[in-house]
Amino acid sequence: MIEKALKGNRAYWAWVALLLVLIVSGLSAWGRQLSLGLGVTGMGRDISWGLYIAQFTFLVGVAASAVMVVMPYYLHNQKAFSKIVIVGEFLAVSAAAMCMLFILADMGKPQRVLNVLRYPSPHSMVFWDVIVLNGYLMLNLVSGWAVLGAEKKGVAAPSWTKALIYLSIPWAFSIHTVTAFLYAGLPGRHLWLTAVLAPRFLASAFAAGTALLILLSFVLQKSAGFDVGKEARMKLTVICAYAGVANFFLLGTEFFTAFYSNVPSHMHSLQYLFFGLDGHGQFVPLMWLSLLTGLGSVALLLVPRLRSQSRWLIAACSGLVLSIWIDKGVGLIIGGFLPTPLDEIVLYMPTLTEISVTVGIWAIGLLLLTMLLKVAVTVKMQD
Repeated sequence: MIEKALKGNRAYWAWVALLLVLIVSGLSAWGRQLSLGLGVTGMGRDISWGLYIAQFTFLVGVAASAVMVVMPYYLHNQKAFSKIVIVGEFLAVSAAAMCMLFILADMGKPQRVLNVLRYPSPHSMVFWDVIVLNGYLMLNLVSGWAVLGAEKKGVAAPSWTKALIYLSIPWAFSIHTVTAFLYAGLPGRHLWLTAVLAPRFLASAFAAGTALLILLSFVLQKSAGFDVGKEARMKLTVICAYAGVANFFLLGTEFFTAFYSNVPSHMHSLQYLFFGLDGHGQFVPLMWLSLLTGLGSVALLLVPRLRSQSRWLIAACSGLVLSIWIDKGVGLIIGGFLPTPLDEIVLYMPTLTEISVTVGIWAIGLLLLTMLLKVAVTVKMQD
């Protein structure tokens, strides 16, 4: 079936060519980073996770969100999701692939990632993160490709695919839970030291990931004439709205716990991010943009008359994705390091090298997604 990805119109090949240019640029920047070391990035002793891990955290949620279409379709027989379930699975594949690439980019010696498998340490969250990400990618790729291949031939999918699909459902929850535990298991970082980090991650994942699926459905309809159906889109909109409500409720509990308890160490990171601390407020405008855009987007999604109109739905989903990308990326990752253990504020700004590598990895993920969806849409439209 892969040959279907090698056929397309001029616009399709122009898009592929653009992605390839960005990939080459990213590889060049990564080569420079490998040659000169992580000193060419904006990271350092005090802020050792930056733009790369920010993208990783966001994209794990995007990967996990595929369960929002897999579970209703395969467990509850919701036929409305018949066309979009494969889109969700392939989005999960590309997101999981990007997650692992961002981990490699963040490592000074990426070849050492093999040590995680050569010398497994079950007490390490990194070990489990590698296992669940690789496993989730393979579960979605193998099951999605097998079901699509059976549909192309007009036969029933092999019986073993159901076992993989059912296994992928709890696995989806596990990938973002393990990611949350990576942060929550570090007692010296007060912003991350919270029991609600895992449920907050899941809520934000189901909000942003579902919003991306909705946006992707509009892109496929516009570019390929592939309509996933209004019923499926409206069901996803409701899921997105209430997941967004849960996400901001959990964010609110973090504020209450920190400021009502009046424990300085728990307040300082949130103060720095949203109000500024000791004259430093590098991320204050971004965090308020995230908060207001997110709340406004959820409000739009909760009004049936507005969410039923395409232009408002696209605006709301775009705003929610932007909001959660800022909050889970810039806010959560950088904010967790500040103030430092020496009670200092260190400014972080990604370098051109970091940005180029980041754009290159996103381009790889988008190219993989483009080719997978080209195959999926071609097969589906032949029915």
